[in-house]
Amino acid sequence: MPPSPRIDSAEAIAAHIELLVGIDPRLATVREFAGPVQPRINPPGLAGIAKVITGQQLSVTSAAAIWGRFEQLPGALDPMTYLTLTEEAVRATGFSGGKFRTVRVIAEAMVAGELDFAHLETLAADEAVRYLVAHKGIGPWTAEVYLMFCAGHPDVFPAGDLALLKAVQHGLGLDARPTIKEMIGIAAGWAPYRSAAALLFWRYFAVMRDREGILL
Repeated sequence: MPPSPRIDSAEAIAAHIELLVGIDPRLATVREFAGPVQPRINPPGLAGIAKVITGQQLSVTSAAAIWGRFEQLPGALDPMTYLTLTEEAVRATGFSGGKFRTVRVIAEAMVAGELDFAHLETLAADEAVRYLVAHKGIGPWTAEVYLMFCAGHPDVFPAGDLALLKAVQHGLGLDARPTIKEMIGIAAGWAPYRSAAALLFWRYFAVMRDREGILL
């Protein structure tokens, strides 16, 4: 049977990685070192993208703490009721003013019918990224991570992610950390399974960090 088009299970990810190794045999040693890769699927819609935004430029631990407070805030996960919340109430959870405003822009667009997350899932990756970044405050990284973790899209690679750049350099034995443009070119060779490649290298980075400290 062909692999699932969504990366929403460990079995689907493993199947995609197996196909990746066939495309690029260098990934065999990366897979061996990284070990099993688990899915990371979050709810779609406002809750999902707000969680991605929460994690921007923060450590995993800090983001998790802030998200734990934010999701308990009454009305925070519904676009209509989010618009009734004060900036003071949202920022008390740990949100910055910028993140408060970004989520507000998204909620306003959803209420106005200008941002439809169900429609988003019908689009190809490049179209979906363009659809999202058209809204103020959503950059390529946020759009790509949303597509991977909330839509389970199989062919997205967040080339601007520093951990991925470090992991790819180390895992492929490159002389220097690739630029974002170079990373886009490398990842193009992993289509249509780029999401599984990103998950694989994130796992590789986590193992390297645990064993040998932060990759420089």
